[in-house]
Amino acid sequence: MRRLLKNPSALVGGLLVCALVVLAVMAPVIWSDAAARFDPGAINSGSSGAHLLGTDSLGRDLLARTLVATRLSLELAALATLIGALIGIVLGVLPTVLPRRPSRIVIGVVDALVAFPSLLLAMFTAVIVGLGARGAVLGIGVALAPTFARITHTLASSIAQADYIAAARMLRVPRVRILTRHVLPNIAEPLILNLTQALGGALLGLSAMSFLGLGVQPPSYDWGRLLFEAFGHVYITPVVIVGPAVAVTLAGIGFTLLGDAFAKEAARTTTHAATGAVNAPEPALVTNEPEPDAILEVRNLTVTFPGDVQPVRDLSLTVRAREIVGLLGESGSGKSMTAAAVGQIIPYPGHVATARYRLCGTDVDALSARDRRKLLGSSLAMVFQDPTTALNPALRIGGQLAEVATVHADATKADAHQRAVERLGQVRIREPERTAAQHPHELSGGMRQRAVIAMGLMGTPQLIIADEPTTALDVTVQREVLRLLREVVDDSGAGALFISHDIAVVSELCDRVVVMYAGRVVEELSVHQLATQAAHPYTRALIGSLPDMETDRTQPLDTIPGRQPAPAEVPSGCAFAQRCSLATDRCRVRPTLVELGQGHHVACWEAQ
Repeated sequence: MRRLLKNPSALVGGLLVCALVVLAVMAPVIWSDAAARFDPGAINSGSSGAHLLGTDSLGRDLLARTLVATRLSLELAALATLIGALIGIVLGVLPTVLPRRPSRIVIGVVDALVAFPSLLLAMFTAVIVGLGARGAVLGIGVALAPTFARITHTLASSIAQADYIAAARMLRVPRVRILTRHVLPNIAEPLILNLTQALGGALLGLSAMSFLGLGVQPPSYDWGRLLFEAFGHVYITPVVIVGPAVAVTLAGIGFTLLGDAFAKEAARTTTHAATGAVNAPEPALVTNEPEPDAILEVRNLTVTFPGDVQPVRDLSLTVRAREIVGLLGESGSGKSMTAAAVGQIIPYPGHVATARYRLCGTDVDALSARDRRKLLGSSLAMVFQDPTTALNPALRIGGQLAEVATVHADATKADAHQRAVERLGQVRIREPERTAAQHPHELSGGMRQRAVIAMGLMGTPQLIIADEPTTALDVTVQREVLRLLREVVDDSGAGALFISHDIAVVSELCDRVVVMYAGRVVEELSVHQLATQAAHPYTRALIGSLPDMETDRTQPLDTIPGRQPAPAEVPSGCAFAQRCSLATDRCRVRPTLVELGQGHHVACWEAQ
């Protein structure tokens, strides 16, 4: 809400909508008599002291009629929006519950209606139903329905692929129950937000219908009807259209601005909240004072999705200058989600909460949205796992790198291009000028990954987040990229968070290792301690599963039995207990991180 109040568009839209609602309630009570009073001596008159915006063909005051028409205009728009939303939502969710062939028919009908001009569809419906407010409302509702149907179908399709939907189907849960209990509650928020935007469109559409004579009929009147009646005299007394025209314009702007602001707020990839509502800090890692030499300091980071699903829970992490911290764990342990939370790119509707989030000594949670984007853009660089998806295939490499400098550093195009060439050379790309003029598909996988690293260096990043940057590369190219990352950290003085499930790579590259399991940190230690002093059974199991030159090849490789629990299935006690040979009854209570030695923390009852 605070961010909305600081948004000028949201503030203007909110004020306009509030003013309209107040007018809709009060205007008929205050000005209904003035709007109905005949003045035979002032028929079709222009602006005067008695009639500021002139009069109509019966001498009635147009200003009073415009104000009184606010109620009917908003009521009809709200009704049309609700009708459109109801029809559209039903059409949108039908493919989720219908068999394949009927669902394809419904999707085809929706696609055809979306392609049909909405105003023509509204007029066609109104003519069939009959002239008047009822026909106009139904017409606009039918015209809005395809948009709602398309949005609902898109959202429902993404939800329908979730594991909990598949589980419900496997358990033979009725389709209607799946729809009402699992699908609709998870897509309700974006649909409700879309209602605000649709309300502005419905208001404009109804005004257009009434202006064409297909909407509200006498003696009732809305803004469109007032425009229709005044249009015949516009060339003689132009002021007669000012009232309803300004009302329609302001109402459309107000609902559109407010709807856009709500949509942008909901689409924010993260919603940070530094609040005491998060779980209590773990005593071994949280200090009262921030660490002065930390580039990144995160305390009690929790990522939550609808249904109280938490892929990251109470994670605390510190990265210092010229230090590479390895984030280690199996797939699904929350490593990439942690990186996304730090970079503030958690997908909607995820929610991020921290007790403390400091980057380069600045409290990120205390910044405005604009200052936060500026800080992250200048101080943070992210290197993703697949450079093919990180680079736009339609743009040249140099242009994509230069965009970083023009957006975040206000560099000119020439300076940005020159910097892009320099950064490509810095990451040891031969012929950087030529590479800058090439498209991503013209480069090898290793070259593309180097280009992504160069993109991160276009600014002066103090923190580099590398999310499994070598997974898609062959062994020789992996080594080159890892050496490059080490050199970049040492030369620039930045810190790095390196995410991997490969314990050998982490051992070679990193200074410290943070081991995650089921969304929590289970051990933190120096990389020199990793091979011989790891204390947590999970860490030791990861090390044991890594073959070396002395491994007996006649024996099966060591594995960890079972599987990691899904975020929605994490038990209240130790999450690793079901896979741990050392588990006892006290593992039913979740252990907290305790210090075993300097820089070595572990969360295990058997290791304490």
